[in-house]
Amino acid sequence: MRRAILPDHLNSGSFSLRASDKAGVTRTRTAAKDLVTVSRGIRVPVHSGATGSAALRAYTDLDDTSILTSLSAAHVWGAPLSARWSGDWRIHLARRRGFSFPRRANVIGHLLTFLPGEVVEYDGVRLTSPARTWLDLAGLLTVEELVAVGDHLVCCHGPVFPLPRQAMCGIDELRDIIGRHRGMRGVRTAREAVELIRVGSDSAPETRMRLALVDAGLPEPVLNHVLFDGRGVPVLWPDAAYPRWGIALQYDGGHHAGEEQHLRDIDRQDRTDVYGWLEVRVDKHHLEGDRPAVVSKVRRALQSRGWTRDDTSQQ
Repeated sequence: MRRAILPDHLNSGSFSLRASDKAGVTRTRTAAKDLVTVSRGIRVPVHSGATGSAALRAYTDLDDTSILTSLSAAHVWGAPLSARWSGDWRIHLARRRGFSFPRRANVIGHLLTFLPGEVVEYDGVRLTSPARTWLDLAGLLTVEELVAVGDHLVCCHGPVFPLPRQAMCGIDELRDIIGRHRGMRGVRTAREAVELIRVGSDSAPETRMRLALVDAGLPEPVLNHVLFDGRGVPVLWPDAAYPRWGIALQYDGGHHAGEEQHLRDIDRQDRTDVYGWLEVRVDKHHLEGDRPAVVSKVRRALQSRGWTRDDTSQQ
């Protein structure tokens, strides 16, 4: 007998039996071999390939009290997690204090206190807000890792950028949530990290680059800087910049290996030269180790443009 086709909203990721019952799907159908039981009352279509919120939504649809938090919420928000955490797909599920403790396969349960605005609905799941997720991570991450997540959440680019981007939250929201949870685990790490978060960093390597330069005593580069031509048309969007010295820092990630991107990089280099700027290209190898090579690379560039250690300017 041919299996009944599942409704689209169940076929694209995880779903709870509660949701399939509401959709009129029989329990016989939810026991079919094309569905995997990943936890009690939760099914995933074998070929769905679901990730992020689609893979996790069933866990908050089991009842009206379950909330994704910590690393699970970070995955949904697309936060850049280091290698030691990015592959950890255990489900962090919380309920408010006073409810029963979440217990099921592959779930790390939490009983937490949430203040108004710290739990939101996003892309079909109930989870902690970006700011609260960041604070929850403070008990797990290093300062640098937490800064990278914070940079991701507050990053925005205006309409003059090729890909405008809106922030998920602001730095003031991060400061505010620290103040509302003074005794929370990791709050000291959060206080240190929030002072280092900046608007305009597109990736964790860009954050590491900036932190390495500042830690080495070099001027802090400017983020979200745009170079305009004589007609006021934007022509260059460096990952970070030293406008005073006409230096553009560009981080080349893995996607720069492709031929098409390589040609775009050559064009960008040509435009940088035309407008009298110096481009410094950085890749992952320049960020490795206790004394990352990016520091000496950028120091040489600054010195070639007249910077000295006695110069107190930050730009």
